[in-house]
Amino acid sequence: MVVLPSIAVVGPGAIGGTVAAWLSQSAAAGPLTLCARTPVTTLRVDTPQGLIEACPNVITAPSEAGVADWVLIATKTYDAAATAEWLDRLVGPSTRVAVLQNGVEHVERFTPWVPAERIVPVVVEIPAERSAPGVIVQRRDGWLKVPAGGNGAAFAALFAGSPLAVSTDEDWISVAWRKLAVNCAGAVSGLTGKPAGVVSRAEIAGLMHGLVGECLAVGRAEGATLPDDLPDQIVAQYRAGPADSINSLLADRLAGRPMEWDARNGVIARRGQAHGLATPLNAMAAAILSAME
Repeated sequence: MVVLPSIAVVGPGAIGGTVAAWLSQSAAAGPLTLCARTPVTTLRVDTPQGLIEACPNVITAPSEAGVADWVLIATKTYDAAATAEWLDRLVGPSTRVAVLQNGVEHVERFTPWVPAERIVPVVVEIPAERSAPGVIVQRRDGWLKVPAGGNGAAFAALFAGSPLAVSTDEDWISVAWRKLAVNCAGAVSGLTGKPAGVVSRAEIAGLMHGLVGECLAVGRAEGATLPDDLPDQIVAQYRAGPADSINSLLADRLAGRPMEWDARNGVIARRGQAHGLATPLNAMAAAILSAME
C-alpha cells in the first residue's frame, strides 16, 4: 500500500491557497491541512482551467496541528517569526519545509526553527488574487522552481499532473535573483502610490532601471548569472503590462498592511554592503517604505 505524503500549508492566502487547491487535485499528494488565521469551510480557486472547490482540513491554532511530511510556508516574509509556533507542532524528524516567499533568503529566514538541509526554497510566479478568505482568482498559469536535488525533486513530485509548472533548476540562485530584480523594480509603485502605469514617465523608468541595475550587480556578486540588459528587459516588461496593475507591495500599502520592503529592496542593500557594492537606490527605497509603516 502506497502512503502519500501529508501536507500542511501555512498561510493560505493568494499563493498558498492556489497551491493548496492544485495539491488537492494531485494524485501524488496525501492529506492536506490549511493552517489559517481565519476559518474557512471551502477553498474556491478560479483557475485558467476552471473552478477548483476543495474542502481540506482547516485549523486555526497551532495546538490543533500534528506532524506533517511536508510543510509549505506561504506567509509574507515579515511573518516568518510568527510561523514558529506552527513549525513547533508541524515539523518532525523527517519533515521537509518548502518556503514559497519573495526574496533570496528563504533558507536563512527559517534556520532558527528548521535544519537548513530540510528547507526547500521556492521561487513562485503565480498571478493570483484573494478577494476573501478561501476565495481566490488565479489569473494565468504559473510556475514554481526549486533547487535541483533530492528535496527539490520530491517537492516537484507532489504536483504530478498539475498545470502548475513545478520544476527543479541547477542554477536556482540565478532564478531567484532574476525574480528579485522584478520585485525590487516594483518599489516605484510602493513609493509613488500608483499602479504600474507610472513607469510610462521617463524619470520613473530611469529610477526603475537604476534599482534593477543595483540588483544585477549584487546578484552577480552572489553568484547569479544575469544578462547585461536585465534592467532594460524589466522596464520594458512593466511598460508592456496593464497600466492599472497593482503589485503586492502597493496593495499592502493601500490596505495599511506591513510591506515586504526588506525582502524586495532591503536585502539588496544589505548584501551589497557585504560585497562592498553601493546600492543607494534600493537603500533609499527600503528606508522610505519602512518609514511609511
